[in-house]
Amino acid sequence: MKTASPKVLVADDEPALAQFLHGRLAALWPEATLLPAARNGLEALAAIREDEPDAAFLDIRMPGLTGLELAARIESPTHVVFVTAYDEYAVEAFDRNAVDYLVKPVVDERLSRAIARLKAKIGAREAPPGLGEVLARIAASLPGASAGYLRWVRALKGEEVHQVAVEDVLYFQAQDKYTCVVTRDGELLIRTALSDLAKQLDPATFAQVHRSTLLNLNFVASTRRDLGGRVFVRLKDARRTELPVSRASAHLFRQM
Repeated sequence: MKTASPKVLVADDEPALAQFLHGRLAALWPEATLLPAARNGLEALAAIREDEPDAAFLDIRMPGLTGLELAARIESPTHVVFVTAYDEYAVEAFDRNAVDYLVKPVVDERLSRAIARLKAKIGAREAPPGLGEVLARIAASLPGASAGYLRWVRALKGEEVHQVAVEDVLYFQAQDKYTCVVTRDGELLIRTALSDLAKQLDPATFAQVHRSTLLNLNFVASTRRDLGGRVFVRLKDARRTELPVSRASAHLFRQM
């Protein structure tokens, strides 16, 4: 019966954390059938659509789709438990009657309570509630929340279309009719013009450092000036990439 062996999915982009939670669930909920862990939001969405698990433990911060974005797309009767690095005071917007959450590092006592709640809901064949309003409150309450800003882009690499988390982008660079999306793993292309892209990105994170470059400031390692006074930024990537900074944007790096 479905209630005798509930299917459970774990989604976390940090393999060690996913493996740990998988192991604790196996120990504390031995009658559950654990699906292979999903490494990101897109994998999790595909697994949920294919396997329709009874419960899904979703990390809030994942590439491709965040746990919140993923939860909003779930159409199957799957109960959601969010896993977050933020303490309970930062997630007061959680409605415990609608959705449960675990704070990292996950401890057995708290996980056991979450399992008990899930067992009760699954055993009673309780349908998961609509989460639209709850998800909006959670998203707005999290540290660094940037409501309305672009979270991910669909980018082309060869003949394949990839979902790229904006937070993983080193920089965007205009190239002819395309915009190049540069990550630590390589380069992809999108058709969105750099000027349109700039309006959709969080200005606290992305700055236009050159007429052709939107830079993720989180990846700046250092700066230097050449003999002519021109500023260059060095990035935190394996190639130690250097990008030129226009004179109009040089003020952004005066403190470095």
